[in-house]
Amino acid sequence: MKIHHARLSILALAALLISLAIAFTASVVLKPATAETQAAPTILTVSAGPGGRRIPDGFLGLSIELPGFAQYAGDNPAAPNALLIQLIKNLTPNQRPVLRLGGDSTDWSWTPLPGMKRPPGIRYTLTNDWIATTRAVAKALNGRLILGVNLEADNAKLAAGEAQVYITGFGLDHIYALELGNEPELYDGFPWYELNGHKVLGRPKTWNYSAFESDFGQIARALPRSAPLAAPSIGSPEWSANLGAFLKSEPRTAIATLHRYPLKRCRASNHLTVGQLLSTSSTTGLANAVIPYVRTAQSHHIPLRIDEMNSISCGGQPGLSDSYASALWAADALYEMARVGVDGVNIHTGPNLTNALFYVNHFGRGWRGAVRPVYYGLLMFAQAAPAGSQIQQVAGKIPAALRVWATRATDGTVRVVLINNGQSVQTVKLKTMGTQANEQAVLEQLRAPSATALSGITLGGQSFGALTTTGLLDGPQNTPALTPQGGFYTVTLPPWSAALVTVAHP
Repeated sequence: MKIHHARLSILALAALLISLAIAFTASVVLKPATAETQAAPTILTVSAGPGGRRIPDGFLGLSIELPGFAQYAGDNPAAPNALLIQLIKNLTPNQRPVLRLGGDSTDWSWTPLPGMKRPPGIRYTLTNDWIATTRAVAKALNGRLILGVNLEADNAKLAAGEAQVYITGFGLDHIYALELGNEPELYDGFPWYELNGHKVLGRPKTWNYSAFESDFGQIARALPRSAPLAAPSIGSPEWSANLGAFLKSEPRTAIATLHRYPLKRCRASNHLTVGQLLSTSSTTGLANAVIPYVRTAQSHHIPLRIDEMNSISCGGQPGLSDSYASALWAADALYEMARVGVDGVNIHTGPNLTNALFYVNHFGRGWRGAVRPVYYGLLMFAQAAPAGSQIQQVAGKIPAALRVWATRATDGTVRVVLINNGQSVQTVKLKTMGTQANEQAVLEQLRAPSATALSGITLGGQSFGALTTTGLLDGPQNTPALTPQGGFYTVTLPPWSAALVTVAHP
């Protein structure tokens, strides 16, 4: 018996030692990276030669549903939401912002016309107050509007009347284009409205691209010719393949528009991860797939705009598209779209969406809002890629977890964005050709407690806090100077972080 007990004790001790070893190994794997565990430095050189394409004016814009814009802007034309205006200005410094007002609500809205009965699929009326308040915001921003015009109602008179109200209400100076319809490839799959519990489709099951092209042409011909058209507002790759044929049949189209989301979650059971969001397929792959359409638009001498984009479709996934990981994705994805020649991107947002950029509400005589993590990534891009700057080549062996982008502004200022999408510390030794050997740079870091953090995000040490009434970053700024050693600036990036290095023109 004693021997038996001894054997049990030995086995128990062995099991305990094994479990401790496993626990120790797990703790090492999960332990946050430190300076001792980081990889060898990455050596990078920014070219001084001719740059790539220039960042167009108004490249970064917003896409907002028609009723959502009313919630954002308020209903007082004499005093539209100043917080909203500031948040948009932050993303478009010294530029004319492009706001796309539409989305699903494009085909659910109308402006009442004399003698016309309200169609059954209409859920929102564009009132005089909506027009006046939107006009006030456009004037405050000196903005350009892409305005959704109802196609799903299949009524040329309704579409023409809505377009005329826009032209009269905003003036052509603030109308970038009228966009007829929204994602028409879905008209035969998603119900336009319900009647007595029966779901009614906007188009029959025989609906296809050819039918759309014919329908679009008929209704487009009824629209006032004084305003340019944006089209075809398609989201699916299958229908996007017809872009060339569409532009040939609709030469009046002044801006080619497509929609893109790297990840789709229209069913709650579809669970997406940080790894999927920050993979190159969600940034590089997303942009590369657009290259044929960029070339098609260029062959017709018109711009291509991805005028609806965000990280995850169908409003987003809680805990991911509203997390800090979305900020890292956004900065990288915008650069990728600029790289392949896209002329503009409108990030879709709304007051009731999980992937919203910000939420606002009116209190007393003012407004306050909560700025979401993704906005910080857009803000870093806006600072790093001003209008007119050129994307520069960066030489060096770049680790898989590191994303690197560089621009050179018209005044010679070089800006380099480093994005660490991994769990290990990354150290970068950076040289910018064409600048003085001893010239100091300025470092601004984008940080958060974790990749899935919903709060605690800082940019240059500052944040918008839990609530903001100004729309401006607040708190002590932390943007240290970097002095080159041997011609190289050294930047240390913690896990899940980004940095902007700015080297001013000598």
